[in-house]
Amino acid sequence: MYDKKKLAELADHQDKWEETTLHKTLSHFPERKEQFMTTSSEPIKRLYTPLDVADLDYRQDLGMPGEYPYTRGVHATMYRGRPWTTRMFAGFGTAEETNARYKYLLEQGNMGLSVAFDLATLMGYDTDAPEALGEFGHCGVAISSLKDMEILLDGIPLGEVSTSMTINSPAAIIWAMYIVTAEKQGVPMAKLRGTLQNDILKEFIAQKEYIFPPEPSMRLVTDTVEFGTNHMPQWNTISISGYHIREAGSTAAQELAFTLGDGLEYVRWALERGLDIDDFAPRLSLFFNCHNDFFEEIAKFRAARRIWAREMRETFGAKNPRSWLCRFHTQTAGVSLTAQQPENNIVRVAIQALAAVLGGTQSLHTNSMDEALALPSEEAVTIAMRTQQIIAEESGAANTIDPLAGSFFVEHETNKIEAQVYEYWQQVEELGGVLPAIDQGFYQREISNAAYQYQREIDQNERTIVGVNGYAETSEEMRIPILEMDPQGYERQIGRIQQVKAERNNEKVGAALQALREAAQGTANTMPFILEAVREYATLGEITDVFREVFGTYEEPTWI
Repeated sequence: MYDKKKLAELADHQDKWEETTLHKTLSHFPERKEQFMTTSSEPIKRLYTPLDVADLDYRQDLGMPGEYPYTRGVHATMYRGRPWTTRMFAGFGTAEETNARYKYLLEQGNMGLSVAFDLATLMGYDTDAPEALGEFGHCGVAISSLKDMEILLDGIPLGEVSTSMTINSPAAIIWAMYIVTAEKQGVPMAKLRGTLQNDILKEFIAQKEYIFPPEPSMRLVTDTVEFGTNHMPQWNTISISGYHIREAGSTAAQELAFTLGDGLEYVRWALERGLDIDDFAPRLSLFFNCHNDFFEEIAKFRAARRIWAREMRETFGAKNPRSWLCRFHTQTAGVSLTAQQPENNIVRVAIQALAAVLGGTQSLHTNSMDEALALPSEEAVTIAMRTQQIIAEESGAANTIDPLAGSFFVEHETNKIEAQVYEYWQQVEELGGVLPAIDQGFYQREISNAAYQYQREIDQNERTIVGVNGYAETSEEMRIPILEMDPQGYERQIGRIQQVKAERNNEKVGAALQALREAAQGTANTMPFILEAVREYATLGEITDVFREVFGTYEEPTWI
């Protein structure tokens, strides 16, 4: 962008500025800290100039919105054409309670559903299983059978809304329940729109909600990719998730490197299955966290698009431009929110949401101010949704595309994060690839070290968290309402499972489970067999137990 003569002149000018103007100012007004840093503990210089982006090539590195390499956005008009999708994550207690919350959110302007499941469901257990005791409905809705899914989605037109489901190990089973529920509404699977998180690699890396060993787990993911490619052209079969990696304590660069690296591993498995990259890659989506550091997060999103486009086109040879697009959902950082002075969380979320918008997200969930205390109350979730609407309608942030492009600081940070991603990928390659790196604890150690570093900085007051280790209040009373679930919900759920098992044709259930068992023991795609078991009202636990029997379960090794 700049010729060598102008850069030399600028370097000379900067040296003189440091010796005169800056030196004089610092002698009278010293800086607040010896070192400034990002949320990821990366040092920040006091000034960025063209010298920091001297090698930037506009056409090659930035380009135009809607054109390769998509640094400036995946659509030519971005939010001037249509706003991002407001997709509020919700689920708690019984299917009835969550159904009521979904209808409320849709009435308030929510544009799509996003389903949170409770821990028992995430681990493939029915609510009445001994392993599920005490976990009912606490972090999401309990779904044990097709009957629960029918109630969850009652009165919601599945042919008109898109639905995202945060489910991983039992993803294929929950997806089958959604598909069959839509069938009962008269909506064929080919017409359904939505996203299945289905990202098992990040479970081994960060969230730890795995059931089966990595190899058979990847087989199940590939089964869903293949099935979706052949039968559900509007469905995103994987949402490759960095959110939980970041929540576990990673840096921004680690989140991006590990997430995109996982995505490329799914591509490799699908190609080995015999799928054509341009048949399935356009339906892959990503899911990122947006933390507190405004500019670092914006740079992360811009780097993500450029890296993904390059890898899809140059490494994997995708020809369809839609295969090159890094389309992603964003959720503000739950881990950044505090139980102390919870109203401050409204401000944190607003800053994070604005960064996600300026970073070019396609859909957005804004966390509620009571995140650190309980599941969101109706009041809290409304404020969170209004935050997005104010950004869209009042802030002006959606009026132009990528307004921070060309900023010396933002472009430098974008390039730096991109370089760090490739450095991490080189380390993973040297370990033998993604699955061997998981087995050797590489990701886990990297995230653990980053989390330790961040907490140490807080403990030593090198980093201020308002209301926690700075500006704290000595006596603080709870000032916000807390959601309370139906105390009879657990008994109602147990009763429903018993009723389902009493009323279904158990002979047909047994035959469907046996057919699934034989498919799992062989090489057939398991999705058609899961669908048949679901149609007969086999429960989540019963279907998962078939896979537990065939595949076994996974226990994470202990690393020294």
